[in-house]
Amino acid sequence: MAVSLAFVAKPLMLPIDRILPSKIWPDAVFETKKFKLILASIQEVDLIEPLSVGPVDRKTGHHLLLDGHLRLLVLKQLQRIEVPCLVATDDESYTYNNRVNRLSTIQEHYMIRRALERGVPPERLASALCVDSAQLMRKANLLNGICAEAAELLKDRQFSPEVSTALRQMRPTRQIECVELMIAANTLTVPYARALLMATPSEMLTAGRRRPVDKAVSQEQVERMEHEMANLQDQYKLAEQTYGEDILNLVVARGYIGKLIDNPQVMRYLQKHHEEVLEQFQTIVQSVSMEG
Repeated sequence: MAVSLAFVAKPLMLPIDRILPSKIWPDAVFETKKFKLILASIQEVDLIEPLSVGPVDRKTGHHLLLDGHLRLLVLKQLQRIEVPCLVATDDESYTYNNRVNRLSTIQEHYMIRRALERGVPPERLASALCVDSAQLMRKANLLNGICAEAAELLKDRQFSPEVSTALRQMRPTRQIECVELMIAANTLTVPYARALLMATPSEMLTAGRRRPVDKAVSQEQVERMEHEMANLQDQYKLAEQTYGEDILNLVVARGYIGKLIDNPQVMRYLQKHHEEVLEQFQTIVQSVSMEG
């Protein structure tokens, strides 16, 4: 089956004055740490990630910038004439926001890997990114030992490389379970990842790995944590399976309650005999939509 690409496969060199930003930055942005970091990176190792632009406007010959606004500002400050761009093939501008996100941890990992593969010395790259060499290599080796399914779940997220350190000590099925739990809780933190690692049964760890156990934590507490974590995973999977049906039932119930209290006779009866029930009904009807 043929798959249409959202962007032209190869970057094109476009005149920088033909690229129109879709947002305007205040002058204060030039003093931000992020701007200075990108400036130092481009000065040191040049542009690694191309800009993303929309298709050319036939009348003006301009391209709307979709992603890379700070990079464009830096390139203009450096007085560049041309810039490599990935050109979108879709004319429907309302879909662009679905493709454009701030740089995720895994995207940063790929950028670093590409720079290293091009022969940029690690020390020079670390200097450009304002990190030490050890941290740079942790970012470069981010996905070592991480299964493809877990990496796919994390691809648009931001997290510390130490989260990967905890995950790579687990078998692939357990990695996926833990990533799903962290995403469901919206907590991709190092302490949470380490807690999940401690609660991981020995048979779910990679070969030769021993679960780290805090000296202050007894074996009984670890076993209780394993049991509670297993229950949490079962509850999460059950909630995931019934979520759609539950939302549908809630929407139907909300609509029914709305029609019920729109009836003047029902409204008068509830106001007279069940004021607390009426208050709850009104709260339900006035609540924000639960669209997901």
